[in-house]
Amino acid sequence: MSPIAIRLGIMMFLQFFVWGAWYVSMTGFFSDQQMGDVTGAAYTIGPIAAIIAPLFLGVIADRIFASQKVLSTLHLIGAIAIILAPMTAAGFSLDKLPDDASWIDVYLLHDLPAFQQPMVLLLLVHLLCYMPTISLTTSISFQHLEDQEKEFPYVRVFGTIGWIVGNISVSLLATKDASAGQFYLAGGAGLLLAGFSMTLPNTPPPNKGKSTSIGQILGMDSLRLFKDRNYSVFMLCSFLLCIPLAGYYAYARSYVDSSQVLINGSATFTMSLGQMSEIFFMIIMPLMFMRLGVKWMLVAGMGAWVLRYALFSIGADDSIAWMIILGVLLHGICYDFFFVTGMIYVDKKAPEEIRNQAQGFLVLVTQGLGLGIGAKLFAAHSTVNTVDGVADWATIWEYPAIFALVIMVVFVLLFNDKTSGEAHGSSDKNSESPNDDVYAKASAALETAGADGESCSTDEDCGTSS
Repeated sequence: MSPIAIRLGIMMFLQFFVWGAWYVSMTGFFSDQQMGDVTGAAYTIGPIAAIIAPLFLGVIADRIFASQKVLSTLHLIGAIAIILAPMTAAGFSLDKLPDDASWIDVYLLHDLPAFQQPMVLLLLVHLLCYMPTISLTTSISFQHLEDQEKEFPYVRVFGTIGWIVGNISVSLLATKDASAGQFYLAGGAGLLLAGFSMTLPNTPPPNKGKSTSIGQILGMDSLRLFKDRNYSVFMLCSFLLCIPLAGYYAYARSYVDSSQVLINGSATFTMSLGQMSEIFFMIIMPLMFMRLGVKWMLVAGMGAWVLRYALFSIGADDSIAWMIILGVLLHGICYDFFFVTGMIYVDKKAPEEIRNQAQGFLVLVTQGLGLGIGAKLFAAHSTVNTVDGVADWATIWEYPAIFALVIMVVFVLLFNDKTSGEAHGSSDKNSESPNDDVYAKASAALETAGADGESCSTDEDCGTSS
């Protein structure tokens, strides 16, 4: 790696350490503080921030200020917000739903008070600052790497390692997932990155002096792609599948913790196995992409989500450790084969002049709307299936498994696009081979998701955790 690639790798490590140090484990803190009922709200604000982030980038960050200065400022403000967040924690519980509650009360109105809690509001401030930095770090990397296709995958993998180290660091705290220290770890890393960003090479605003519209920023020009039936099926299924996916990001750690499938006494450490598997599947993804093509890569990703939820449901009553761990390890297929392949598909389908808009619209629909709606609905689903503080995990995971299965079957029947890994690679004259091109695009796509995450990472991804 070149010296600049190493510096950018450090930037990526800190970028995703900030997210990984708290986004998975915060439910442990909520439970310890008797405020578990804010979980749905806490995982809904991430997608909200992901929807707003493109507006900020398009209107301000891409036009007025140098990217490294924007990155530094956002991380400084975000770090202060997340350091203050646990200081405002207070016990909170939602009112019990009446037996005759309407579906509007259950799924839309019941948890609104949770969004008004001071800690949730501070986490929202942090995420509003954090989400734009995901794209900023990628933009800075691309502008300063001499050989983007060969060097960016190595730079980006530092981000996944940062997320994993963030997860593991929580397990080293005295009270582990229940510790307020997780937020201080994230804030400390944010302050460090704010300072480090100012040492990065100058990156002028990429769109300074160029005119644009809110519609272009939100990707509205890409709506013409919906004339293609296969593209419409892909976008609709992607949106619908992200609804049950939100449950994994918000509740899987709590499920692992209640099942006592812990590593070093921490469910967050156990969850980091998912990101470890992501690295492996990212390595083999080009080979699989060339063999399977877009459709069956996407189906494999959807199928992995079905299998994961089925394993969680079946293994719930007896806390079957191998089923739960396998469900976590499936994250690599769930994320890489679904989210990254989806981004590659959009890249192939969209004309060059609207390609960025199409990618932005995909993120808006999946990481924003899909995961946002999913987080809210899943919170209600979890509440309905929790009695006297005891969650019926078998039922909680059964419904998303069935939902995801139905979407997968619909996708298999209706999606018949012949786009394959070779198509785009052969059209890129700057790529040494189709496989290199697919690998580069798959790796480059990682920055958008989230969720769990990263993703959402991830994930995001809402988005996301990697």
